[in-house]
Amino acid sequence: MTTPRFADLSFPTPTRESLAAEHAALDAQLDAGAVAEALAAWDRGRRDYESWASLVHLRFSQDTTSTEAKAAREYADALSPEATGHEVALKRRLLALPDRAALEAAVGPHVLRLWETDITTFDPVIAADLEEEAKLTARYTELIASAQISIRGTTTNLSGLAPYAEDPDRATRHEAEALRWGFFATHGEELDAIYDALVRLRHGMARKLGYENYLALGYRRLRRTDYDTADVARYRDQVAEHVVPLVGRLLEARRQRFGWDRLRYWDEALVDPEGNPKPIGDHDTLVAAARTMFDRMDPRLAAFYRLMEEGGFLDMRNRAGKAGGGFCTSFPSVGVPFIFANFNGTHHDIGVFTHEMGHAFQNWESRNLPGIDQLWPTMEAAEIHSMGLEFLTYPHMALLVGEGAAERFRRMHLETSLAFLPYGVCVDHFQHEVYQNPEATPAERHAIWQRLERRYMPWTDYGDLAWPAKGGRWQAKQHIYNSPLYYIDYTLALCCAMQFWVKARRDAQAALAEYVALCGRGGSAPFQALVRSAGLISPFAPGALADVVREAEGVLAA
Repeated sequence: MTTPRFADLSFPTPTRESLAAEHAALDAQLDAGAVAEALAAWDRGRRDYESWASLVHLRFSQDTTSTEAKAAREYADALSPEATGHEVALKRRLLALPDRAALEAAVGPHVLRLWETDITTFDPVIAADLEEEAKLTARYTELIASAQISIRGTTTNLSGLAPYAEDPDRATRHEAEALRWGFFATHGEELDAIYDALVRLRHGMARKLGYENYLALGYRRLRRTDYDTADVARYRDQVAEHVVPLVGRLLEARRQRFGWDRLRYWDEALVDPEGNPKPIGDHDTLVAAARTMFDRMDPRLAAFYRLMEEGGFLDMRNRAGKAGGGFCTSFPSVGVPFIFANFNGTHHDIGVFTHEMGHAFQNWESRNLPGIDQLWPTMEAAEIHSMGLEFLTYPHMALLVGEGAAERFRRMHLETSLAFLPYGVCVDHFQHEVYQNPEATPAERHAIWQRLERRYMPWTDYGDLAWPAKGGRWQAKQHIYNSPLYYIDYTLALCCAMQFWVKARRDAQAALAEYVALCGRGGSAPFQALVRSAGLISPFAPGALADVVREAEGVLAA
């Protein structure tokens, strides 16, 4: 097949009129009893719309300073509630068809359950609220991307601070964190105001739709159909019981190895006494080394990576004006996903690259599943593919960091993965409390974070970093602003990804084969069913987390 090129992508810009005409035609087909034809036409239309919206939002992330990209995003954000309204109306009509069995045979029971969830998350009464929510999240993204920080003779953004934040020199690490949190302190009032507006807006939407607060609506917006807040609360308790004490012991051992008088916040990013392993070279070197790695791992991974590279579907250089973080997006009309990241010369480059490559490979493997609803699984299942690939690349890590540093990288990645779990559940618990108490003041929200931080990360000592010390650390986590309640997903998926790691320690090829098969299932089933299909244990099952933690502890003790 001809390799598609990202530079050639172009999708028609929809309008309110075109959306209305498209859905009127679908209604006419349903009126005539042509259900199969309507479903096929609707799927094509949804793919075209999603491809256009993905490209618009990607262009904005690539350059948040572009007035053209910003205007296009604002147009897309204003149109989104209109598109959602038409989509929900059609789902309602389809779900009301008399021949339920025929509909289920056409799209599958899982998709029907997703639709049943979706129709409870929208009503035209919240359309203006959704547009305002998009404006607020865009403002957060722009504000974070605007950071221009001078350190050691260079000027960088927040992503570019990472090498300094894990420098072997303690004074450099402290300076990097002081500068980072100085930025947040300077903009703290605005960040508080943005989040306060988001919380009140989301609570208001939930009330308009008949919910007590945003939590039920948030779970439904994330299409969580097979677990609830009680399951998540029990999982957080498991992290507190099994992981927090272990991470505390690992950090104390690290403090002793380095000879620090006490462990400060700016010490936590430095894991290895020899200095955290780094990529063997710059962006181009790492991209080429990854090609060799995937060649050795699996022919499907290898072919897919070459397609991404040759087609220009990778944007991983850090630059001014570029949004922070990393993500994978897709263009379902084309079938090829896109990886966005910000390389900064640290081990995080390897982590974000393998992570987003896992997302991309899953989307590619499941591109031929019937219907757009199955191209991606729900978020927590999707994160298994990303985090799973982080672990499954372990045997080939010498290609990316050098032979002498490969084992050190694996140990560092394993230790930081364990340390992530308490932070991840803290972010989740914080959001649950925020949305249960939407009238809380910004100061009260900071106090909530401080209290939860003491439970999940009791070792944290901010020293003279005043802003995080007063409970402001959560403001650096964009998911809290832009993807409400989407963070526990990473910790649930990590429990599953570490099970792939355990399997790979016994039989690497068998584990990789199970992983590839799971990627191919895409979003054909809910989270826990997908987990079972790969021979994994649900994170909500008793002992699942304890077992992988026990294995990791044994490896780190060796």
